[in-house]
Amino acid sequence: MEPFADSSEHLLAELERIDLLMRSRVAHLRRVQTEDEHFRGLYISEQEVDALLARPLGAPQWLKAVEEGRLVDIDATLLDIEQMLESRRRLSLAQGIDLRLARLANLFGLDRFDTDVLLVALAVEIDLRYEKLYAYLQDDVTKKRPSVDLAIQLLTASSVDRLEARRRFLPSAPLFAQQIVQLRDDPSQPDPPLLARYLKVEDRIVQFLFGIDEIDGRLRAFAEPVVPRRSLDDLLLTDDARRALRRAWPALSEAPLPVMLLAGPAGAGKRSAAEGICHERQWPLLVVDVAALPAESDEVRLAALIEREAALLGGAVYWRGGASLGSAEGAGAVAEGAESAGRQRSALAGLLRAIDAGRAPCFWAGEDTVAIGAALARRAVVVMRVAEATHPQRASLWSSELAGAALDSGVDLAALASRFKLRLGGIVDAAATARRLARLRDGERASITMRDLQDACRMHSNQKLSSLARKTTPRQRWDDLVLPADRLAQLREICNHVKYRDRVYGDWGFGRKLALGKGLAVLFAGPSGTGKTMSASIIAAELGLDLYRIDLSTVISKYIGETEKNLSKIFDEAETSNAILFFDEADALFGKRSEVRDSHDRYANIEVGYLLQRMEEYEGIAILATNFRKNMDDAFVRRLHFTVEFPFPDDEDRHRIWKGIWPEDTPRDSELDLELLAQRFEMTGGNIKNVAVAAAFLAADEDQVVRMDHVIQATQREYQKTGKLLGDFDEFGRGDGRARR
Repeated sequence: MEPFADSSEHLLAELERIDLLMRSRVAHLRRVQTEDEHFRGLYISEQEVDALLARPLGAPQWLKAVEEGRLVDIDATLLDIEQMLESRRRLSLAQGIDLRLARLANLFGLDRFDTDVLLVALAVEIDLRYEKLYAYLQDDVTKKRPSVDLAIQLLTASSVDRLEARRRFLPSAPLFAQQIVQLRDDPSQPDPPLLARYLKVEDRIVQFLFGIDEIDGRLRAFAEPVVPRRSLDDLLLTDDARRALRRAWPALSEAPLPVMLLAGPAGAGKRSAAEGICHERQWPLLVVDVAALPAESDEVRLAALIEREAALLGGAVYWRGGASLGSAEGAGAVAEGAESAGRQRSALAGLLRAIDAGRAPCFWAGEDTVAIGAALARRAVVVMRVAEATHPQRASLWSSELAGAALDSGVDLAALASRFKLRLGGIVDAAATARRLARLRDGERASITMRDLQDACRMHSNQKLSSLARKTTPRQRWDDLVLPADRLAQLREICNHVKYRDRVYGDWGFGRKLALGKGLAVLFAGPSGTGKTMSASIIAAELGLDLYRIDLSTVISKYIGETEKNLSKIFDEAETSNAILFFDEADALFGKRSEVRDSHDRYANIEVGYLLQRMEEYEGIAILATNFRKNMDDAFVRRLHFTVEFPFPDDEDRHRIWKGIWPEDTPRDSELDLELLAQRFEMTGGNIKNVAVAAAFLAADEDQVVRMDHVIQATQREYQKTGKLLGDFDEFGRGDGRARR
């Protein structure tokens, strides 16, 4: 006796046995039917039935006996065939041959009867001749699918067996609880009895048995199968974390398999840890976005469908993006928001109950491990915290990924690892992107520059912040900034704080002393146009980071609780964006807390308190700009790392601004008196920029160089915007006829 060559040969052999069962049933009907029943199946003749039975799938051993008229005892032949198939099945499995029908039965606890029901329903998916055979056996040409009654009649021998078989068609039975087979109603028979309902194999199960491993189409919008490519040894983990994950490893052999709760900040590598564990067990990972699950769905059925997919793939489920069970949309959420939050919590609780009742190994990524663990009463829970990779680990991975590459002398991998907190996959992808950027610029022999690496890091950082804030492209340099020396020194110190934070917090141990506040919160205060936005842009350019300007109109909401929700979205996305947040006119949002006179005052203070909390927890860079320092809440200002005052420029600073504002290509009159302009007109750098641009357009209109009269007229227009008067041109000593009145 030989094993089956492959899964397909085994499936066909089992279906040949189902053919013989049908032949037995046809023979039985012919023995018991009356003379008037000779038109059984209406238009399906007896000769057509015999012809259909005479060409079963494959070439079964009993077919020759039928042709020669030697098949006398079908039941005895069936018993011999069953024993032979079972022996070949055992021999195949012993030799490591994957038989998908056997694997399916083992995965979902199907017994012999369940498997035969599946085969009876599967037959029409392989050969349409079964539609006519089923119509004949059910005495109705419209019934082309096997009913529950037909399956029971085919697979049982006595009335007692038939009554007992009904249990296998209950919703809790493996075939239906695991969504292997569907029970469908005949449209022509509303509210039918169980026996009249017909059987349909799930499409995904049909594909699985045929050797097709495409994910179920209903899951594609929110689930993705991933083949882990890195072991725990390859991940950016501390040695303690790696040992802890391996110590939890034996628990994954228990039944039912436990749920591993992976806790840690965004970007810490929770998914990478799950992939590392699955890699060592040679499991694929089905990543499910909880936030993208369809609304108003049946959580139990959906979870069963997801777990079924994981079982078919032979892997685990990674649930990510789930909200906290105890979270609300805001303490003072409007009625509609509160109702929506309640529905979300209810859906999440239902999903957790379904996971608790499941069998597949699961990972759940999130911070709310206590509430999630408490909701899983049946299954064991393993809680593992995944800490962010350290600066030395990131720097080491950059070195290994760029090994052998030509690096420019200005490349500082330690600084790069400090500024961009990318995960393992992000560093690997960014290194490959930097290589491509260098080749596109200078060909195969190009050296990778620091700019290539910074551009690649920004490409592989989270870009979702663009939907919540406006991305600003830095264009200015330090030479463009005119400020007192002390203020410039403060801005340099801010850059150094970012450059060396991993050395101070990590290598020097200050991080162990600080529970919060490892990010950088800065206040820029000063009149409009004094260089606050330019300074933020220069800092972003110096550090190679993106700058996102927060539009307060999209943050502040008149609805109670909405402002906190908007802020939460911004800070959540910023955690993995490797960007600088710039809040302009921040006093509108971060102003002084008021006395509580009514509910609106109370909730306004809650917004400020919530902001203080998020600012302390945030580990990135946030710059707040205000035109009115006195309007800022003192308790808030005390918690900032830097406060930079931008003064109104004096004569000397204005002169420096006037000299630096003109591009080299701009034609200017040699008599343009910039020193006089600086002394006479008290303007900020922003005003001077506007005047210079307007004067250039006036000169271009006359096809002339920029003269003093152009600048004076542009200054007059700038003054008019603020309601100021310029006075007589002659007092500037330019009444020689060239001034334009």
